[in-house]
Amino acid sequence: MIEVAALLFALLGIAYAFVGHKVLMKLWFPIFYLGFLIPLPGWVIDSFTQPLKILVSDIVTWLLAAFGYPIAQVGVTLYIAQYQLLVEDACAGLNSIISLTAVGLFYIYLMHNASWRYSLLLLAFLLPIAIAANVIRVIILVLLTYYFGNEVAQGYLHDFAGIVTFVSALLLFFLLDQILSPIRRRLTRNQPEDHHARTA
Repeated sequence: MIEVAALLFALLGIAYAFVGHKVLMKLWFPIFYLGFLIPLPGWVIDSFTQPLKILVSDIVTWLLAAFGYPIAQVGVTLYIAQYQLLVEDACAGLNSIISLTAVGLFYIYLMHNASWRYSLLLLAFLLPIAIAANVIRVIILVLLTYYFGNEVAQGYLHDFAGIVTFVSALLLFFLLDQILSPIRRRLTRNQPEDHHARTA
């Protein structure tokens, strides 16, 4: 983490020496986007991953139990019929949250110059979308294990379920942007008025 961050700051200092701060201010988004290259420290990942795993396990257990499946939960371990499944770090959703945030920011920047309020509104939905996507992923794996056995669920379909859920979450984010487009247009229309009010 320190090495990558130091390298980015060094490159930023070199760019400042050659082109000045005005050019760097115009390139603020690409510079900010490079921050996703900095890996998070282990203690940060652990502090977020464990609560997310417990949350996903609770939701999956409650949903499947509501539909009559013989499922029980001990921490992040799920028991369904004669099978035992462990909700691992990959199913917690932290990677999905980071990836969706990166893609979402790039989408907002590339597709339309929305106001910062709308951008924050759209990004606020990333967390529930990522959690919902991983809940669906774990439900799929649990049901595959229940109906077809552990070997089927832990094989190719395990990785395929992760790809499908991430793509689904991404498409849901794009759909949400289309649904919220009236709010985006209203905020964009009011943005010059807010600026005029601040200058007055």
